[in-house]
Amino acid sequence: MVPRPEPPVTVPLFERETELAAGAQAVEALCADTPAGGVLVYSGEAGLGKTALLSELRRIAAGRCTVWSARGGETVTSVPFHVVRQLMQVALHMPGVVDPRELLGDWYDIVGPALGVTAPGGQADPQGVRDGLDALVLRLADIHRPLVLIVDDAHWSDQETLGWLASFVQRGSGLPVLVVIAYRTEEPVGDTAEYIRTIESAARQCVVLRALTPEATAGLARATVDAHADDPFCREVWAVTGGNLYETVELLAKVRDEDLDPVEGSAGALRALGASARGTGLIARLEEMGNKTTRFAWAAAILGTDISLAVLGPAEAAECADRLRAARILLGDDPMEFAHPLIAGAVYRAIPPATRTAMHGRAAWAVTRAGRGAAAAARHLLEVHPDDDAELVEQLREAAAEHLAVGAPDAARRCLERALQEPPLLDVHAQVLYELGCATLLTSPATTVGHLRAALDMPGLDAAQRVDVVFRLSQALTHNNQTREAAQVVAAEAARTAPGPARMRLQAVHFLWEGVQASEDDGPGRSRRLAEMADGLPGRDNSERALLILRAFDRAARGENAEEIIQICDRALPDGELAPGLGWTNTAWGFEPPALLGLTYAFADRLDRAESLFGEALRAFEISGWSGGHLAFAHALVGYLQRRRGNLAEAETYLRESLRLAERVGNGLPMHWDAACMLIDTLLARGRIDAAQEAADRYAFAPPYPSSIVIPDAQSVRGRLLLAQGRTKDAVVELEAAGEILKTRGRHNGVMAPWASDLARAVAADDPERAAELAAYVRDHAERFGTDTAIGESLRCAAALETGERAVELLAKAVVFLEASPCAYEHALARVEYGIAAGSAAELRRGLALAEVCSADGLVALARQALAAGPKA
Repeated sequence: MVPRPEPPVTVPLFERETELAAGAQAVEALCADTPAGGVLVYSGEAGLGKTALLSELRRIAAGRCTVWSARGGETVTSVPFHVVRQLMQVALHMPGVVDPRELLGDWYDIVGPALGVTAPGGQADPQGVRDGLDALVLRLADIHRPLVLIVDDAHWSDQETLGWLASFVQRGSGLPVLVVIAYRTEEPVGDTAEYIRTIESAARQCVVLRALTPEATAGLARATVDAHADDPFCREVWAVTGGNLYETVELLAKVRDEDLDPVEGSAGALRALGASARGTGLIARLEEMGNKTTRFAWAAAILGTDISLAVLGPAEAAECADRLRAARILLGDDPMEFAHPLIAGAVYRAIPPATRTAMHGRAAWAVTRAGRGAAAAARHLLEVHPDDDAELVEQLREAAAEHLAVGAPDAARRCLERALQEPPLLDVHAQVLYELGCATLLTSPATTVGHLRAALDMPGLDAAQRVDVVFRLSQALTHNNQTREAAQVVAAEAARTAPGPARMRLQAVHFLWEGVQASEDDGPGRSRRLAEMADGLPGRDNSERALLILRAFDRAARGENAEEIIQICDRALPDGELAPGLGWTNTAWGFEPPALLGLTYAFADRLDRAESLFGEALRAFEISGWSGGHLAFAHALVGYLQRRRGNLAEAETYLRESLRLAERVGNGLPMHWDAACMLIDTLLARGRIDAAQEAADRYAFAPPYPSSIVIPDAQSVRGRLLLAQGRTKDAVVELEAAGEILKTRGRHNGVMAPWASDLARAVAADDPERAAELAAYVRDHAERFGTDTAIGESLRCAAALETGERAVELLAKAVVFLEASPCAYEHALARVEYGIAAGSAAELRRGLALAEVCSADGLVALARQALAAGPKA
């Protein structure tokens, strides 16, 4: 795609001193010794001179900055990344750029399809594409500094470009480029308006253009027509145009064409001349040029800069174009475009509806015949009336697939929704609904649910496709906080599916969603059914491997023997690696099975294997450009792994990054709960109680809890937070509720959900007998689980209820177990508690050193305070 040349703008700028000063100041700041980029926004009603102002800004920056420009278009708003491509194609085709791959580097496969420099592959993550565009612009800003990016008619920009810009400008004052946009105040609606508001919120200055005053209009008339134009004539020019710059310029041009004297006697002719420059007057003037020229203008309105595709002979086309250029309706040659968007809009709307629809159909045919592909033709196909056209349905499906592959799910959704209106043939209809559901999965789970349910109710899906649809439907329900419904949907489909691989896959998915529910009717019964199905499976295929993973996680949650659990986990990993088709980025199973596998290893004290899996998740998502919720979850998993290792500062960094990434996707999603819970748990370990409460407030970490489980257990962590704040009664209520739910489900793992240990400490003063029962419960299940961490923590819990030599004895045993554990923070905690109980300065110093390595600030302070109090040597 060849970048469009900037149209010449020679309009004198009257009463634009403030607007020009804002632009000049922004350029000066960008070119300063310490460059300061940012955002500048111009807005105003149509025809007030925004384009002329941007042209002057380009002149101001010329020679000092690299300036790249683009413009939105009323008829191309549905073309994804249309404006981005205008901006970036210049950089990709500059002298010295041998291969865009060099410029894009690791982002080539992710962002290349969106820029049109490489063919699309699989489905791209929209956030990954945005991140790739960020990286490209930052690199270009370094190469071509100082860099100015200008977007005119931003109200007609495609959603993908606006979404990226709105995200990019949030980088703040350190932005190494100056981004300038101009838009019509009366145009933006819906998502476009929201994106523009976001861009404005990041702007250093938002400048609103006003209509010209009578004085400025008189100055413009005298500058362009005659220096001696009299006052009554100039006042009438203002009265006819209302100070609209475009209409004023056009009116004065017609005064020159008509050789009208700019005196009071000519004022009466101005209204008729003004009417011919807009609306019906413009269309009447166009029609006077003849049928061929009118249709050529219509074709230009339909095709935009693709007007070369219009079906006219070269001689006829050239003749028509000359007439339209002479009338200031078109300008330029290659490419050719309308002199002003107001003219383009008027011509487009003047085309009779039936003719306009037919012309869009012909345009789609011409684009396809030219080899541009279905995605390029899609904007025209969307305008064609439904007509039971099976071929059109296939074109729209192909276009949707291309849109998904470049990271434009909304564009894909529009194509598939239009395909449904055609409508598709009966045996294709369900597949279109399925594809539509896949297109909306990331952006609107609730909408996805409706489409996929409808697909299942229709014929046309074979057995394998039905399983895929059911799995996607269950994913959408889970993402929509409807985990129970997800399990029910899968169970119903499994019941009607014949025995075989498809049924086993459905059964595995059913166990998955049942297992990650926050509550269930018969947890022990589900565990028994899972055991009956999974025990003894060798892991021959991915359904068996998934069942083994779910069995291992269930046993870990129940607190059964950790060594046996690890053996089950190992059977799910052929050659110690995730099987093909069961990896982090595979869509047939989702990321849940490998995540549960890694968490099971972590709870069983095999942090090395968990770290390998979670590190692989980060790499897989980054390589694939999955920079949204998937990457956020991967950061949360790595953060939690670091929390378990005792690297608390590093854990906090990963978890805060997880939440930052998650916030770009949306609020209140399951991933927020996991990351927020892990962060609060980490901050409490660091002794930063106020920061933990700030995180709880920011991420609404309070009842009601989500329908899916949270790792670690959300109620247990919230109870721990309340206990740390001294709100003991509230903590007891929260911890008791957590214990009731978990014990009913048969889940007794104190590492996953430390409710009982904390509850024992909370009630010890008022009800020591109950505290002792709780401590015995913790100890019993810890020994059953058998990990050093679980047993050591249970001994710490028991010691907290004792005094004197008995407490010292228990803590000494806890230290032995926790020293063998991979969890350094818990080891440090036991060392300090042992040093205090035993009055041992040596043990306190060892505990202090460990606490400092863990960045456990609260524990460091406790150890230093105890040392200062002078314990025994």
